[in-house]
Amino acid sequence: MAGTVSEVLGQVAATGSAARLLSLSGLFAVYKPKGPTSAEVLNRLKEKLLAEAGIPKPGKKSKKQILKIGHGGTLDSAAAGVLVVGIGRGTKMLGSMLSGSKKYTAVGELGRATDTLDATGKVTEEKPYDQITKGDLESVLQKFVGSIMQVPPLYSALKKDGERLSTLMKKGKAVEAKPARPVTVYGLSLQHFQLPLFTLDVECGGGFYVRSLVSDIGKELSSCAKVQELTRTKQGAFTLEEHALHEDKWTIDEIAQSLEPCVSLIPTEPSLKKLKTEHAEECAVSCEDK
Repeated sequence: MAGTVSEVLGQVAATGSAARLLSLSGLFAVYKPKGPTSAEVLNRLKEKLLAEAGIPKPGKKSKKQILKIGHGGTLDSAAAGVLVVGIGRGTKMLGSMLSGSKKYTAVGELGRATDTLDATGKVTEEKPYDQITKGDLESVLQKFVGSIMQVPPLYSALKKDGERLSTLMKKGKAVEAKPARPVTVYGLSLQHFQLPLFTLDVECGGGFYVRSLVSDIGKELSSCAKVQELTRTKQGAFTLEEHALHEDKWTIDEIAQSLEPCVSLIPTEPSLKKLKTEHAEECAVSCEDK
């Protein structure tokens, strides 16, 4: 990017789309497909918005970001679904997304375990599962509702000495499991059962790992299990069906329309001129991925 952030803002100030983009503040949701990390999806969104506004992409060495944007809770790269995004002053509201309730639909596979606890990892164990009935599974689920203790997966965004556990694992370094911690499951129901697969609807609080849940269910059934597919269907007030914007709707107008319902949640805003200055001077929210 040629010139300082202030110079670039001056160059694009005359364009209505740039001014409109820099005035956006609030929370909205996008659809994260299976494959990319949450950070990669966020970067793609940011690139599309800057391109539409005619704002040059910041250089790699630039410490200042023109557009302030971040997400409110990592979704595994192998998972799909709702990813809540904060833009402008809305980034200050993302903390509530981390601790708020979430809903997932998970397809588990009995009889096989992996090091990542999902379909992307290496198989570490195989056990019989033919003896397990639908009644057995429904009975076991009751043990995982309410306030429970859960051990986070080794492949996660949790850190040791400032580095993610998943990164350390990929480097082949020895990693000890984090101690069990309290988490909350508000609802857990079996939607489909056909060995070796089963489908769960899960509503949980912050810090909960569906991968660990499925693994623990397998152990309770004297077998083992992993997540085959995972979709986040709700995060906070944002649902997959009603709010998640697919990539073809990642436009300034579509996002502005999506922001309208949460305008009342935004702190009292300064003047537009001051808001643009904040956007130019503050760095984008950092995002972690599992």
